[in-house]
Amino acid sequence: MNRKKIIDAALGNIKADLVIKNTVVIDVLSHTYKKGDVAVCDGIIVGVGEYEGIEEIDAEGAYTAPGLIDTHIHIESTMLTPSEFAEVILTKGVTTVFADPHEIANVCGSVGLEFMLEDAKNTPLDIKFMLPSCVPATPFDNNGCTLSSDDLARLYSTEKFYGLAEMMNYPGVLTKDEEVLKKLDICRFIDGHAPLLNGKQLNAYSASGVRNDHECSTVEEALEKISAGMDIFIREGTGARNLEVLVKAVNPYNLRHFTFCTDDKEAGEIIEEGTITNCIKKAVEYGLDPLDAYTIATINAANIYSLENVGAVAPGYVADLIITKELTQATPDYVFKKGKLVAKNGEALFEIKKADNSSVIGTVKTGPINYKKFTKKFNSDNPVIRITLGSLITELAKYSSNENLSLCVNMERHHATGNTGVCYVSGFKMGNGAVAQTIGHDCHNITAVGSDAVSISTAIKALGKNGGIAVVNGGEVTAFMELKVAGLMSDKPAKTVAKEYKKIISEVKKVCPYGSNTLMMILSFISLTVIPHIKLTDRGLFDVDGFKFFGE
Repeated sequence: MNRKKIIDAALGNIKADLVIKNTVVIDVLSHTYKKGDVAVCDGIIVGVGEYEGIEEIDAEGAYTAPGLIDTHIHIESTMLTPSEFAEVILTKGVTTVFADPHEIANVCGSVGLEFMLEDAKNTPLDIKFMLPSCVPATPFDNNGCTLSSDDLARLYSTEKFYGLAEMMNYPGVLTKDEEVLKKLDICRFIDGHAPLLNGKQLNAYSASGVRNDHECSTVEEALEKISAGMDIFIREGTGARNLEVLVKAVNPYNLRHFTFCTDDKEAGEIIEEGTITNCIKKAVEYGLDPLDAYTIATINAANIYSLENVGAVAPGYVADLIITKELTQATPDYVFKKGKLVAKNGEALFEIKKADNSSVIGTVKTGPINYKKFTKKFNSDNPVIRITLGSLITELAKYSSNENLSLCVNMERHHATGNTGVCYVSGFKMGNGAVAQTIGHDCHNITAVGSDAVSISTAIKALGKNGGIAVVNGGEVTAFMELKVAGLMSDKPAKTVAKEYKKIISEVKKVCPYGSNTLMMILSFISLTVIPHIKLTDRGLFDVDGFKFFGE
């Protein structure tokens, strides 16, 4: 930093490097709108007022706001590699993300983490990688790799990770599991994941050092967690959509404790509606003041994570900026990162450099696939998983017949053990077909749902050694999307990924009347053993509340 130059530019003694003229600043510090010019020098905002610049952009009365921040996302869930993700997300005004790469870690371990770091490092996007805390999510899961507390300590010492990612194993915290407690000692920042936790258990979880949660689904839950010392990340993704409910919990007194996050969102939706811009738009539609929405999306996130001089349009702050004609615009007109123009009118203005992915391909190892493994005789006494659109919480149900129910399968795919869990699930109503994928949070074994065992077998076989998503209709594979990188991400451009996934959804709808992006994302979570109440793993049905398998 050339401090003398910055002072001279702020005083108006010299021209600033860049001046945004005729703009209305969204001032999240004083919670007001301010007319003036925004001057930038050496990537730092030097003043708001009347300035001249070497380069000038006439905003023509449009708004200038801080760059947006997503406080919790799994890049793998976009099905894009970090470099491709950066190219599309910067056009949507997001300049900083906190990413938890536990999806690829569950498949490839530290090798997967190194790929993510390498693929991200040459992009302008500021990706703060958090250190995956639960690989696997619980001791009951079978995944590709395990990261112990010693592994995490070693990785954290490289200074490549910002903090500890979501501590999903809240039962391990509450039971004082030694390995879990060692993980909590490693990092300053500890992200949370504790759906429906309350009372003394919530107190214990918060007292352990966990400072936030993105799993709230009711106003009461959010308010109790704030009172317990936690910050609330309002989530609006593809499968889980909590914003409409949770904005009702925001008031002037607790505003500072809220941020926005997407958690899991597919590429097509990001291209169409953005991520944090979508949160702002919806929050305003649901009655939140735009200034509050921008505060939540910027300075709150920066303060919660102690980012220095980030999140506001003010002297001394990093010049991460967006210019937008409308407060609720999905795609800003201009996006700046550290004072450099990186996107304009939805087009990225930088080239990406991809990392070598040879270490994270060919990850699907199932052994022989026989449809007989996927059969299950219906019994009215057997537990059934009931899903609800828009929620990752699944309920235990019983049915007198299997009419309108579908077969659901979870098959181990990392070590060719042949482990296969089978149950019935409601909410899909599959016709003569099936869908199978190598996405199954967080162990990412093969997850499939279908009308019959033969269709499921055909879909699983179509996944091949690299994995992806396959749809079967009438015994034929009608769509296949290869996810070459760890069976989770495509190595193709974002627009191609979005187009291929749109084809998948189109074919899913032909065999499932409720087929949608949301339903497919929920299918991805049907095996996650840390979200209530009943899940299916390769070892069978799991009772999340009792933290044990059914029948034990």
